[in-house]
Amino acid sequence: MKRLVIAEKPSVAMSIAAVLGVKSRKDGYMEGADTIVSWCVGHLAALVGPETYSEKFTKWDRADLPIIPAEWRHRVPRDKHTQFEVLRRLMGREDVSEVVNACDAGREGELIFRNVYAVAGCAKPVLRLWISSMEDSAIVEGFKALRPGAEYDDLFAAARCREWADWLVGINATRLFSVVYHRTLKAGRVMSPTLAMLVEREAQISAFTPEKFYTVELDLGGFTAESERIAKKAEADAILRNTSSVTVKFVNSKEKSERAPALYDLTTLQREANRALGYTAQQTLDYLQSLYEKKLCTYPRTDSRYLTDDMADSVASIVDFAAAVLHETAPGTVNAAHVCDSRKVSDHHAIVPNAVAGKTDPASLPSGEREVLMLVSRQVLRAVSGAYRCEITVVTLDCTGQTFTAKGKVTLDMGWKVYADSEAKESNLPALNTGDTLPVASGKVREGKTTPPSHFTEDTLLSALETAGAKDMPEDAERKGLGTPATRAGIIVNFVPPAPSARAFSPSITEE
Repeated sequence: MKRLVIAEKPSVAMSIAAVLGVKSRKDGYMEGADTIVSWCVGHLAALVGPETYSEKFTKWDRADLPIIPAEWRHRVPRDKHTQFEVLRRLMGREDVSEVVNACDAGREGELIFRNVYAVAGCAKPVLRLWISSMEDSAIVEGFKALRPGAEYDDLFAAARCREWADWLVGINATRLFSVVYHRTLKAGRVMSPTLAMLVEREAQISAFTPEKFYTVELDLGGFTAESERIAKKAEADAILRNTSSVTVKFVNSKEKSERAPALYDLTTLQREANRALGYTAQQTLDYLQSLYEKKLCTYPRTDSRYLTDDMADSVASIVDFAAAVLHETAPGTVNAAHVCDSRKVSDHHAIVPNAVAGKTDPASLPSGEREVLMLVSRQVLRAVSGAYRCEITVVTLDCTGQTFTAKGKVTLDMGWKVYADSEAKESNLPALNTGDTLPVASGKVREGKTTPPSHFTEDTLLSALETAGAKDMPEDAERKGLGTPATRAGIIVNFVPPAPSARAFSPSITEE
């Protein structure tokens, strides 16, 4: 008897087959002495449209809404029928005794497998492979720890609820708005509120009226001090004319410590790649997916920024892989406790480089993959480093009743910022004491304008989606915000302008 292993993508299936020693290539699958490895092509089975349930739904009529199927049905799209038939025949073979769900270890991977399994009419026992890395050792360990498929029934239920919710909102809201406004207006559970956020921001920008303000800037011989905002230029000019010296009122110095940032989850990495490299969320996901399939990075679609506690002993090795990618020196002290917290890990741990990455020349990778791998690796070095420490000094000065402020910063310990892309800015102040009087070397009036809210960038829109409604959700909610790390890129792409280099964008309200 044989075991049938079903992966989500052909590339993943090939990696699994290689590790399991399954070498004989067939049409749509690989076969060995006791194991068959095949694959889906994403979602092979999808929910049918309303017209399948009743002919009357072919016509869009407000009187028929809401459409709520009594029993949900799936179908296989025509362009995926060939691979589905391969899987159906394999599941039906008499020599196949059990099926291993090796689709991506997450909610959507569970849904992809379960839908195919159900539509194929299979009833054979199911085991679940749950891995976050495509390294050979991870695959081997994963197959040693296969779990009964029934243990993931709740995960499947969550995925099915998401699938049904998307259908119910998308079908009913799209038909309602289209009938009411006499044009095709697509609506979605996530896309529509995202569009609403964009429209609201654009309305705020359009309605904004800039207002001028003025500040007086004084050169005090080696450092500058600035006044508060002043509404009228004449008043600012008068202050400058009457300024010949200033008196120190307060000197407040305190040490500030900035802890190292956490590792990357998908959304945080997408935001950083958009800020630093101009990549869209979808580009970053595509590059990361390719790195995962090349065994260079761990599983990409994660919402966790930590590793599990049982990975503490392997943190030093992960740091070495990251340092090798960057050709950097690893931190002298590796703070594994900073990056390990099982309580903050849901389906998958944070994104980190694998051992293969440490042996790979980054120059051999396509530029996008190389840049993303370097971002991931640099974050590892930052995350395990010590805190950045500095001393912040704020000096309050008085001149004929007008308050001026000067700020200084001195770095005490670079900590994790040794691996930052830019140097920490220094601004030294001389030793000052309360009551000191300082002559004004020169001064000027600066004009400024209040600015409207910024247009959304992919970075800021991802942040807005991640935190949307978070205050209104219970503390123990598994996920908050709009969409998931795996789906936000697909939502944002609906609002990105044609020019891929454009970092700021506003929504174009069309039939979408």
